[in-house]
Amino acid sequence: MPQYAVLIYSPAPADPLTLTPDYVALLEQYPARVAELGGQIVAGYALQPSTAATAIRGDLVTDGPFIEAKEVVAGFFVLAAPDLDVALKIAQLNPATIHGGVEVRPLFVPPVE
Repeated sequence: MPQYAVLIYSPAPADPLTLTPDYVALLEQYPARVAELGGQIVAGYALQPSTAATAIRGDLVTDGPFIEAKEVVAGFFVLAAPDLDVALKIAQLNPATIHGGVEVRPLFVPPVE
């Protein structure tokens, strides 16, 4: 089954410790909704707040996110889904779409020679 990276965007600094109980409840229900559409979450990770990021550009290493932004990547998960249309339907159900957004990208599979 094809796999997709689903990037979760939230308002900066996207601190997972500030999630409301209602939002956490929505997150806990999400895997069942994914399964109902024929998908499976393969792995998922929340990130520390963007204030904990370290940016590297060439030889320059600085504290803080790579760029200043109103929304930052708060986490990501790998989704197995039958096709892109199903992956997009699953992503639209993600609670992050309420106050932020999600981005779906197919994982790269090297061509077979």
